[in-house]
Amino acid sequence: MTTSPAPDAAFELAQVNLARLKAPLDSPQLKDFVDGLDPVNADADAADGFVWRLEGDAGDATDISVFGDEWLIINMSVWRDANALTAYMYQGRHREMLARRREWFERVQEAMTALWWVPAGHRPTVAEAESRLLHLRTNGPTPYAFTLRTSFPPQGAEPEFGEVPDGLGCSL
Repeated sequence: MTTSPAPDAAFELAQVNLARLKAPLDSPQLKDFVDGLDPVNADADAADGFVWRLEGDAGDATDISVFGDEWLIINMSVWRDANALTAYMYQGRHREMLARRREWFERVQEAMTALWWVPAGHRPTVAEAESRLLHLRTNGPTPYAFTLRTSFPPQGAEPEFGEVPDGLGCSL
């Protein structure tokens, strides 16, 4: 189910979340995670404020490449606002899976989650998400790419250009 933005909503909140797998998706170690994907995605689709989510051929995004790294998986969605996103994130099945994330995913030092405002109706690409994450890793939270902890109001933010420091990939 896709919820339309309010008629006066000029912006919606995009989010990307990457995770580095501890094992292959078809391994016994990740069985509970994989089995939970469809129900958790259905909950998101029905959540108040949900607008859109990235989907691959299987109906989730586990088959979509990010940063050219086969051990990374991506979750990307668009929400009405941060309140709608956080209300979904910290309840029900998603909260249960979030509590178990260390069983399935490696700890990484780099930022793996970024938020940014998009014009209502825009659907971000994986390349756009990669760019936002790299910007966040390089510059910290800005209106161009930020976190739930350090957020910004909707506006037409531009990236800050400069050298990207070494080590901002997704290595352990």
